[in-house]
Amino acid sequence: MADDTPPNTPETLADEVQNATEQAGTPEPTVVETDTLADEVHNAQQQGGVPTPGAPGVPQSERRAARRSERDRAAGRRGPKTPEERDAERRARRERNARQRRAYRAKLKAKRAEAGEAGPAQTPPAAEHGPGRPKVRQGVVVSDKADKTIVVRVDEARRHRRYRKILRTSVKFHAHDEANDANVGDTVRIVEARPLSRTKRWRLVDVLERAR
Repeated sequence: MADDTPPNTPETLADEVQNATEQAGTPEPTVVETDTLADEVHNAQQQGGVPTPGAPGVPQSERRAARRSERDRAAGRRGPKTPEERDAERRARRERNARQRRAYRAKLKAKRAEAGEAGPAQTPPAAEHGPGRPKVRQGVVVSDKADKTIVVRVDEARRHRRYRKILRTSVKFHAHDEANDANVGDTVRIVEARPLSRTKRWRLVDVLERAR
């Protein structure tokens, strides 16, 4: 009697294995694409999570930024400030500087008022000078050759505003001496006056110290 069973050819064996696999329900291996991992990491970053260093699909720059943020957070340092925070700091700084300037000006004003009350009386305005307070200078007589005229040298010392270096300057004034009272070397006080000649705009007030 002839056997009707077909021979076990390779094609027949493959079909039998496939049918057995479908009947047993063996799950096929799941393949996770790289794009899906990248999307999950991006969503975790937006939700406040920090990507795991070395995770696939995360750029190296983002991993470095995450590690830097972790170090700053552990050290108590803040990250970059927002424009609103910078504007608030600028406003606070301007207000603080304005308060300091107002306090400084008020202090100067009070000091000047005290000095005016305790100091000597100022020279009253001269009628020939016109409105306002005439200027007063103190210097040394360097020449008395002209009649009723003396040359007074006024030495000034001031500090440079930027370099803080002491700068010494001297200015010569021609003053009117009606009685020829001052001599060379005397320390005198002169006051601003009306034009008395081509070069004289000052008048002798008194002799503070005689030359020795």
